[in-house]
Amino acid sequence: MDTATKDPLARNYEKKMEKISPFELKNKLIELASEQTHRIKCAAETMLNAGRGNPNWICTLPREAFFTLGKFGMQECKRVMDLPDDIAGIPEKEGCGERFRQFLEENPGEPGIQLLRDAFDYLINNRNADPDGLAHEWAEGVIGDQYPVPDRILKYTEEFVQDYLHQEMDSTHQPTDVKFDLFATEGGTAAMCYIFDSLQQNYLLNKGDKIALFVPIFTPYIEIPELDRYDFEVINIHADTLDKDGYHTWQYRDEDVDKLKDKSIKAAFVVNPSNPPSYAINPETIRRIGDIVRNDNPDLIIITDDVYATFLPEFRSLLVELPQNTLCVYSFSKYFGATGWRLAVIALDQDNIYDRMIAELPEDKKADLNKRYGTLTLEPEKMKFIDRMVADSRQVALNHTAGLSLPQQVQMSLFAAYALLDKEGKYKKHMYRIIQERLHALWDNTGFTLVEDPLRTGYYSEIDMLVWARKFYGDEFVEYLKANYEPVDVVFRLAQQTSLVLLNGGGFDGPEWSIRASLANLNENDYKAIGHGIACILHEYADFWKKSKEGKN
Repeated sequence: MDTATKDPLARNYEKKMEKISPFELKNKLIELASEQTHRIKCAAETMLNAGRGNPNWICTLPREAFFTLGKFGMQECKRVMDLPDDIAGIPEKEGCGERFRQFLEENPGEPGIQLLRDAFDYLINNRNADPDGLAHEWAEGVIGDQYPVPDRILKYTEEFVQDYLHQEMDSTHQPTDVKFDLFATEGGTAAMCYIFDSLQQNYLLNKGDKIALFVPIFTPYIEIPELDRYDFEVINIHADTLDKDGYHTWQYRDEDVDKLKDKSIKAAFVVNPSNPPSYAINPETIRRIGDIVRNDNPDLIIITDDVYATFLPEFRSLLVELPQNTLCVYSFSKYFGATGWRLAVIALDQDNIYDRMIAELPEDKKADLNKRYGTLTLEPEKMKFIDRMVADSRQVALNHTAGLSLPQQVQMSLFAAYALLDKEGKYKKHMYRIIQERLHALWDNTGFTLVEDPLRTGYYSEIDMLVWARKFYGDEFVEYLKANYEPVDVVFRLAQQTSLVLLNGGGFDGPEWSIRASLANLNENDYKAIGHGIACILHEYADFWKKSKEGKN
């Protein structure tokens, strides 16, 4: 048998595996790491998987509030109808607000009761919410007895999340009259699918169009444009800047950003803060992008995925800089430890270029779209783009059952309310501290230098092995590595020899010899072991290099 088909460290095999998505490659690395753990049969040696971004924490209070709210929802159902054999009615709106107040008073010791009280008061006092309407939305929502109405997002869920996004997407907190329309989706992954689909369905992006990707970037943003359905021409804008000492700053060069002046570039896709480097775009570049759009490319579609924004003390989104051009995806999964809940929103300014560009389409394309959406409204040409996304998410014909489930939306509301009511930012500060402690545990044990940077979240860390090869052993050693090994050899060697699972940074269009570690899913001591393992692999390469030089002599 060809060794290239069986030896994970064979170059031919590694070349083949470089074509695989890093999230699929991860499965092979887990297999190798598990085999290594089994081989040595040592209880102290366990596989450490830092390849996936699922956090190992949860936010407790909003969940406790959700479960306590379930008690109120059940009371409301049984009040209407309470029959034998586990049959009850459904909540009634009239008087629901007063009954909820009574529930709060009668259950002062229930977990999360104060959050429910404060969240209820927040919307009534700040948004003039109807007490009956809000309490009824919660009662029906937590029970899950109805289809979502409105299908895009529930009325009061939208109020909570709207305020939450204004708080988190602009740390300057300057007054604004911008109001977002929100579409609640089944996690950020569903949001991505809906955006790509509806942009094409509505002729805003067409097969073969030119788009820009700010790289490194979450791999699906690289892979989806390559699908035959889209076949986009991709222009990469690289975060490849280095400081005077040769360390990555993971920012974008002005001349690269200026590519966006080209009007043939129809859309730009950004993850901010980035995945995997985990750095926010610096304010100067945000302003530069804003100037380019306003002065050179006013119809540029911008998709910004800001899931990691809440891990920075200070953050300003492109959604704030360019609200009319920007579709923002935000997921609650990482910050609140809720990947299993599948909670995200797409945010779009009510005054946006998408609706305008659809209105300006040629008559034949407008006729096609009117036919597509004509079963939903007598005036399909007036249908907002965000509502078209909702319809497209259910193949239009199933629009009447579209929308994120009610219990999911209630939990989303409580997460948002919790963050809005945490005036001192205790949760955010603690999250930031946990991540930073893990980040330093990793880097301190590599022996590499971690340059302090206020724009770094640290949710992931991307380590360019060639930078450190050059720092420790010089240019000749770097050339030796390039000549004798494939870039993915690092992650294969880590898995096979040390039972450590990390992802290859090249799979995210980062530096080929970089590796990506998640700082979210393991404990601090685990990252010490990972840091030590990374250093050992680098120095092992150096030992091979030195022996090869001795052999030549």
